[in-house]
Amino acid sequence: MSTKLLLLEDDPAIARTVAYALERDGLAVTHSLLVHDARRQIASHRFDLLVLDVGLPDGSGLDLLRDVRNAASTAALPVLMLSAHGEEIDRVLGLELGADDYLTKPFSPRELAARVKALLRRAGHNGNGTAAAPTLFHDDEAGQRISLRGQPLPLTRREYRLLSHLLRGAGRIHSREALLAAAWGDDSDSTDRTVDTHVKTLRAKLREVDPGREYISTHRGMGYCLDV
Repeated sequence: MSTKLLLLEDDPAIARTVAYALERDGLAVTHSLLVHDARRQIASHRFDLLVLDVGLPDGSGLDLLRDVRNAASTAALPVLMLSAHGEEIDRVLGLELGADDYLTKPFSPRELAARVKALLRRAGHNGNGTAAAPTLFHDDEAGQRISLRGQPLPLTRREYRLLSHLLRGAGRIHSREALLAAAWGDDSDSTDRTVDTHVKTLRAKLREVDPGREYISTHRGMGYCLDV
């Protein structure tokens, strides 16, 4: 099964060039011209990565990025943003909203393809549509159990959901809002402080198995990242 990407770009010429560069590397590209069509595609299909333009006729790719990061089913998706704007504030806003990479137009299609492949590797894809085998963690989704270095971790249900979500997006910063959505869903009693408390207990349980390494890092004002 090939790796599937969604490309949101309203310029047909740029879209054709980008799609050609990605498809040469064996990636399957679905192209959307408008934000509302991209939303429909994401809701009805599984994608391994999103390439989103910022300025669209019917809205902003940044708004779509915010929605993607706030939905539990898509929060861990790698996202590369495209923009005609070179101002620092645009790049910072995209990264703060959870973009994994940011490319300013005009750009080289070869560079874009290289960045896409790098993001897929970080997300655990080996290039043929399947996930790469983990070397440190094993997530038994059916049994809702996670092992570190072959040793099962004594996780609560919330801790399992939290760590599983971090594993699926390893190497990327996850906002507290996205972690709340992934582990607690619509539980209105949960807050950012709830996430902080559970991350603290997770760190303690990981240290019991591997005392010499800190797996979960804090990024002030942004969230948490799992380094594997």
